[in-house]
Amino acid sequence: MKTYLIIAVTLFCTSAVFSQYSREGNIRIIQDPEIEQLVRKHIKVNETRKGIPGFRVQIFFDSGSKSKIRATAVRDKFRMRYPEIDIYLSFISPNYKVRAGNFRTSLDAFRFLKRIQSRYPNAYVVSDQIKLPAIN
Repeated sequence: MKTYLIIAVTLFCTSAVFSQYSREGNIRIIQDPEIEQLVRKHIKVNETRKGIPGFRVQIFFDSGSKSKIRATAVRDKFRMRYPEIDIYLSFISPNYKVRAGNFRTSLDAFRFLKRIQSRYPNAYVVSDQIKLPAIN
């Protein structure tokens, strides 16, 4: 008897729930207008960012006479050896730097450092703003 009662109550409750389901309707959101302003500000800040915090491997650092030529040569050789890794040449007076990769974690950067350390013994991992990863 209890079993029949439980089944009957279960069937009644599920039919009541399904009978209230509708694909049509309106939703009215009531919120403080400053929330919309805050969301717009957040979007604007994100659009101005050039990347996200991450890591790169610095393979060259030099200043002085002909340092730009040496930095460009290092960048070009690296690009030929590792075409799948992004490479960046930057100048912050008076230094030229060549950095490789867009690594989200320091562990990934250190793995890559181990891979190239025989060719670039003075390379080291640095924190940097990296490119946003591609979404596939």
